[in-house]
Amino acid sequence: MDITALNSVEPAARDRWSAFAAGMTGWTLDAFDYFLVVFCLTDIGATFHQSDAVMTGALFATLALRPIGAFLFGAMADRYGRRPALILNLLLFSVATLSTAAAPSFRIFLLIRGIFGVVMGGQWGIGASLAMEKVPVRLRGVFSGLLQQGYSMGNLLAAIATYFFARSGSWRIIFSIAAIPALLAAALCYFFVEESDVWRRTKHNSFIGIGNAFYANKALFFYMVLFMMSMTMSSHGTQDLYPTFLQRRWGVDVHMRSLLTGITIMGAVVGGIFVGFLSDRIGRRRAMLLAIAGAMLTIPLWAFAPSLPLLVLGGFIMQFMVQGAWGVVPAHLAEMAPDSLRGSLPGLGYQCGVLLTASTPRIQATLATHYGYPHALAGTMVVILCLAATMTLLGKEKMAAEFGKA
Repeated sequence: MDITALNSVEPAARDRWSAFAAGMTGWTLDAFDYFLVVFCLTDIGATFHQSDAVMTGALFATLALRPIGAFLFGAMADRYGRRPALILNLLLFSVATLSTAAAPSFRIFLLIRGIFGVVMGGQWGIGASLAMEKVPVRLRGVFSGLLQQGYSMGNLLAAIATYFFARSGSWRIIFSIAAIPALLAAALCYFFVEESDVWRRTKHNSFIGIGNAFYANKALFFYMVLFMMSMTMSSHGTQDLYPTFLQRRWGVDVHMRSLLTGITIMGAVVGGIFVGFLSDRIGRRRAMLLAIAGAMLTIPLWAFAPSLPLLVLGGFIMQFMVQGAWGVVPAHLAEMAPDSLRGSLPGLGYQCGVLLTASTPRIQATLATHYGYPHALAGTMVVILCLAATMTLLGKEKMAAEFGKA
């Protein structure tokens, strides 16, 4: 973001846009780093002489340790403020990414990916709470969709990076470059973002207070875990093995694989913003259920299309629907959470849901060895989408809730 342009903007608007940009940039970079492993799975596996199934252990390590980061950084955000927690998270991201690039062995690589999972787990809750507490209430759904699709943008950027730079061993170079934007985002947050007024009015004076508030909201927390489990399964179930599916089933090389996956991710970006906008008009849950139903109807085209162009069309529509539903999530969880726990409760619920779904890519890869990728992906997604619809229906909605008032 241009500093001169920022200085010419009215202070409140500059603060709002800077906070949103910092939160979205952090989430985009987290996804970029994660999906670099997805796109370079076979290349990294070749470097360390590991199979696809074994390499999914790196994805598992990242997903499984995210709740630890959500707990640590979320508690920090509720106790000391959203802004310092986000800055620290972005700085640690740079360290983890550079360390990934320098990993000398598969064991060290797995260890670093686990540490990255801790950092990644802390980012979403902080960035989403800071952004949702600052954006206009009437546009919260739109901003929510845009923020969440930072994840899809990270996926798209990973596809572009591997398309242009993919060659044997080049994954190390790409990871090294990824550390630079995180440092810039940390600087943006440090110089241009003010602390959340909602946090100032509702902050806890001790970690004991945060623990007591958590206990008082334990039912809401358990719901968020199950809800986010179903949503996370829908996302990773349609994205993580899609590049490998294109390679193993259709024989698509790494450059074309990145291009085709990038096309489908454009559907995710558009879908997230559109369904987020729709949720400001018809409600959070109703918009999500419409998108989930659309994803269910898209499964045959997404997995069993008779030609590659139709398959990519199915992938585009699937990502539009799945990530469209996801676009509502930041606003929906922020509105459900108490003001004093907004930095920790949604993020920890999200990442505990991730923990329960960390084996999804491995399960799909294992099923694919017996039944083939189309049947493995389609069968798992039918179950996952039914679960996501059920959990969405069971939740309560607090659309357009005013933060910091109670």
